[in-house]
Amino acid sequence: MAGTAKRWWGRFRAWLGDQRGLGLVESLVAVSILGTSVVALVTALCAGSIAVREGSQAAVAQGLARAQLEYIKSCPYATGYAAMAAPEGYALAVEVGAIPGAGRDLQKITVAVSQYGEDILVVEGYKVNR
Repeated sequence: MAGTAKRWWGRFRAWLGDQRGLGLVESLVAVSILGTSVVALVTALCAGSIAVREGSQAAVAQGLARAQLEYIKSCPYATGYAAMAAPEGYALAVEVGAIPGAGRDLQKITVAVSQYGEDILVVEGYKVNR
């Protein structure tokens, strides 16, 4: 056992004392691995940023549409309703339509939320004349 430990220790000291350095191939492999990992990290950060922005945009659009529908439901029964004020960059469009065969006491309300001219969300609801 002592002889094995001496041989192992001798090899370890020889390895520590080796002054050959790194070759060109080893250096290129190390640089390529590092470069690949940096590119992967930057790509992941960009994808995460896009996902957060789209999630935030969807949450704002859903909140605006829900608030507009609740506002319309709280208004007196009419043939047209005004759109609420929206944050900068967002716009609300409200359409009121009659439902065939349902009479005049039921309306179909469609609220469209857009950001910078691009439709994000369209929500439909119903209003009953009570």
